[in-house]
Amino acid sequence: MANFSLRKAEPKDVTDILRLIKELAKFEEMEEQVVLTEKELLEDGFGEHPFYHCLIAEVPEEHKSSDGHTVVGFAMYYFTYDPWIGKLLYLEDFYVMPEYRGYGIGSHIFQRLSETAVKTRCSSMHFIVAEWNSKSIEFYKRRGAADLSLEEGWRLFEIDKQSLLKMVAK
Repeated sequence: MANFSLRKAEPKDVTDILRLIKELAKFEEMEEQVVLTEKELLEDGFGEHPFYHCLIAEVPEEHKSSDGHTVVGFAMYYFTYDPWIGKLLYLEDFYVMPEYRGYGIGSHIFQRLSETAVKTRCSSMHFIVAEWNSKSIEFYKRRGAADLSLEEGWRLFEIDKQSLLKMVAK
């Protein structure tokens, strides 16, 4: 099975995008943290000013998954800006269903993301990877990724919605 296509996500894809987000979260043992809805995905990704972009990997109907899906992978990304180096492509989520791994789908998605970054004059592509996900770490390193947490000592922080609301209320 080497027959697949990559395309820009369309509004009709939000059900599959959310399904794949949940599959990825389950793989990361964080499924209960997915609170996003299809409505939010639709509004946030397909409005006048989309907050994200998404690539879809799709197989023909005759190669659909064991549970009947033809959308078998995705990459969600957006553009951001670093005041030192300029435009960046930030890869937020990247997932290929397990039964479709090993066919080059992930490599093609990553190549398309790289082409997008170059075409839009980004200085680099950034993303985070769970420390325990050695297969993904090796995948990225083979393609030239540098682990900034080791090389530059940066730490990732989050201020959750509750904390944001507290700060606004003061």
